[in-house]
Amino acid sequence: MNLDLKNRVALVAASSQGIGRATAEAFAAEGCRVAMCARNRKTLEAAAERIRKQCGVEVFAQAFDVSDGASVSCFVAAVVERLGGVDICVTNAGGPPAKGFLATTNEEWERAVEANFLSAVYFAREVIPHMQKKKWGRIITLTSITTKQPIADLVLSNAVRAAVVGLVKSLASEFGKDGILVNNVGPGFTATDRLKELANSRASVSGKSEQGILEGWAAEAPLKRLGEPREVAETIVWLASERASYITGQTVLVDGGLYKGL
Repeated sequence: MNLDLKNRVALVAASSQGIGRATAEAFAAEGCRVAMCARNRKTLEAAAERIRKQCGVEVFAQAFDVSDGASVSCFVAAVVERLGGVDICVTNAGGPPAKGFLATTNEEWERAVEANFLSAVYFAREVIPHMQKKKWGRIITLTSITTKQPIADLVLSNAVRAAVVGLVKSLASEFGKDGILVNNVGPGFTATDRLKELANSRASVSGKSEQGILEGWAAEAPLKRLGEPREVAETIVWLASERASYITGQTVLVDGGLYKGL
C-alpha cells in the first residue's frame, strides 16, 4: 500500500532506541526525511547512521532534553532550516519511574509533567505554524495504555499521560480547519528497555523473577505475547499517512487487546 509519505519531513522525539527508533526507521522506510532527537548523543548518532545506511534518506539528529522548551524551539528551527519544514511530529519521552502515590516526591511529579506533558506542548507550539503554512500536518503523541486503563505502581504515568489526551483533543478541534490531524497512540506492554526496567522494579518488591513478570504481562493480553516496537511504529506511520486522513482527536491503542473497556 502506498502511504504517500515520500519526501515528507518526519520529526520523531526520543528516537535513539525502543519505539521512538522503530518509528524513525518506519518513516525512513517510506521515503521520509527524518529528524531525530534524544538525550544520549552516542546512542542517537548510532541510530541515525543506521537509518541513513539502511534507507538512504536524509537524517538530521540532535541531542538534547525534550523537557527544555528552549531546546525544543532551537531544534525545530534547525529542522526547518535543514530539511525545509516539519510535516509530521511524533512527540515522545521516557516514562516516569514506577512508584505508588505515597512514595512519589514533588520533584518527580514536576519532572513527569515536564517530560511527558510539557514536551508535547513545546513541540506542538513550534511545529503548528509550519504546518499551517502548508495546510497539512500530523501531530502524533506517544503515550501508553495508561491513558485508558491505569496500571498499578505507575501513578505518575497514569496521571500525566491523561493530560496529553486532553491536549490532543483540544489541538485536533482547534487546528483541524488548517489540515492538521492530531492523534495519540497508546502502546500496551511492549518489548523495550523501559519495560524491562519496570519488570525489574516490580520483581524487586514482589519476589518474582523479572522474566516471570514479563511472562505474566504477556499472558494478560488476548494475543498472549508482548508487543514489538515495530508494531507501534507501523500504527504511527499509518496515522500520519493519507490512508488515515479522516481520523483526528483519537487515541489508538496498540496493546494486543489488553484494554478491556468498550
